[in-house]
Amino acid sequence: MPALNDKVKELSDIERKLLLALNDRQIPLEEASISSGVPIDSVRRASAWLNEKGLAVVLEKETEKLSLTADGEKALKNGMPENVLLETLSRLGGKSNFAELEKESGLSKQEFMAALGINKRKAFVVIMQGLISETGVAKQEDFSEQNFLRDIVDGKKISDELALELLKRGLAEKRKSTARTIKISPQGEDAKELLSKENVSRAFDVEAPVPEIFMGKKAPYIQFLQQIRSKLVSLGFKEMDTKLIVTEFYNFDVLFQPQNHPARTWTDTYQLKNPKKGALPEKKYVDAIKAAHENGGKAKSKGWGYEWSFDIASRLMPSAHGTAHSARQLIKGVEIPRKYFAIARCFRPDVLDATHLIEFNQMEGFIVGEDLNFRHLLGMLKDFAIEVAGAEKVKFFPDYYPFTEPSVQLSAKHPEMGWIEFAGAGMFRPEMLENLGIKGSVIAWGMGIDRLAMFKLGIKDIRYLFSEDLGYLRNAKGVLL
Repeated sequence: MPALNDKVKELSDIERKLLLALNDRQIPLEEASISSGVPIDSVRRASAWLNEKGLAVVLEKETEKLSLTADGEKALKNGMPENVLLETLSRLGGKSNFAELEKESGLSKQEFMAALGINKRKAFVVIMQGLISETGVAKQEDFSEQNFLRDIVDGKKISDELALELLKRGLAEKRKSTARTIKISPQGEDAKELLSKENVSRAFDVEAPVPEIFMGKKAPYIQFLQQIRSKLVSLGFKEMDTKLIVTEFYNFDVLFQPQNHPARTWTDTYQLKNPKKGALPEKKYVDAIKAAHENGGKAKSKGWGYEWSFDIASRLMPSAHGTAHSARQLIKGVEIPRKYFAIARCFRPDVLDATHLIEFNQMEGFIVGEDLNFRHLLGMLKDFAIEVAGAEKVKFFPDYYPFTEPSVQLSAKHPEMGWIEFAGAGMFRPEMLENLGIKGSVIAWGMGIDRLAMFKLGIKDIRYLFSEDLGYLRNAKGVLL
C-alpha cells in the first residue's frame, strides 16, 4: 500500500488522533472530540481534511430547533405577561384602569395588550366602564406555559399546538442548525491499522510551493516623501506649515504677481465656492504688499502701476503652488541665516497624462542669508537632482516667474522618458523682501517632488505614485535615498 502509506505520512497530529478514535459507527463531532481528546474546533478541521482524503465519511444534516426570543427569555425570568398582569391587578386591589395597570405591570404596550386579551378570553378578568377587574376564578396551575419555556431551554419536546402559540406571540422562534457526524471509511480502516502497528512519522515536502507572504509596508511614495523630509531636516532645514486652502494674498499677492495676471483666472487655478473669502494678515503687511503692487513701495521699483484690490486678495483657493507657503512664512517672519522647506499638496486644472496631475505634491524651499547669490542656487539644485533623484544629467534654462529675478528652470534626464522639467527656481525679488522688512538675499525653488519620485522609483507614469494596484504595491521595492 505505497500510496496509502504516503497519505498516512502526510496526516497531521490532530488527524491521526481523530482517525484512531473513529469506528464504523456514525457519531456526532462532539462525541468524536471527547473520545479523541482533540478540541472541538480542531475536530471540525481534521474531520474535513480526513473526509477530503477519503479516510472518513462526514455527513451533514440540517435541523430546525425551537429557541426563546428576547421576549421569551424575559417571560421565563419574570413570568408570563398574562400572569404578571393578573398579579399586578391583584396588588392594586383587584380593579384598575388601563393606564395605571399598564404602568404598574412594567409590560410593553404589545405585551400588555396580548396579556389582557388572554386573561379576558379565559374569563380571568372583565372590562366594564373603562376598568379592568378580576373575576377570581384564576388558579396558579392555569399559568403552566412558563414551564414550557423552560422545556424549550432544556431541549425537551413540546406539542406542535403550543409551539405555534409561542411562535405567534413572539416568545419563541425557529433556528436552523447543521449537525455533523463522522465515521471511518474502509480506506480509513487500513490507514488506522498502519498507524496502530507501525510508527509512521509525518513527512514534510520542504520543496513544495507555498503561498507568497507579503509583509505590511508603507506605499513606496510615502516612504520616499518621509525620507526626503528626514534628509532635509538633517541638513538643517526647518519645515514650514502648509494648508490646503489659502487666500490669493499668499498664493499670488505676496509673491508680487499682479491681480490681472492670466494665471489668476479660473482656467489656471481653482477657487472655492463656499466660503469665498478669507481673512488677511495684519494691516501693516497688507499695506506693504499693496504699495509694492501699486508703486513699488520701499523697493526701488515702479510696481505694477494699478489699483490693488483687497477683495481679490481675500479670495480663497486651493494652493496652486508650494511657494504660497513660503509667502506665509515670510509674513510670519524668518531668521537670518536660515533654511526652510515644505512638502505641499497643490491643485491646478490640467490634462492628466504620464507626467501631469491635477492634484500633486511640490517640495518648496528657500534659504535666506546675507551673501547668497545665483550660483549658490544652481549648485544646490544640481546636487539635489543628481544625489537625491539619481538623475544622470541636468540642464538649466532661463525662465520667468513674477516673484524671482533672475529665474531658472531645471530639467533632468530620465533613463527612459528623456528630459523632464524638474524644478523652477530663482532669487526672491526686492519688491517682496524689502517691503516686508527682510534684509539679505533669498534663493528659492519649487520642485515637482512627484517627478522626482518617478526618477527614484523607476516608474514611467506619474499616476502610479497613487496607484491602488495591489500587484504593484506588493512587489514594489523599498526606497533608500
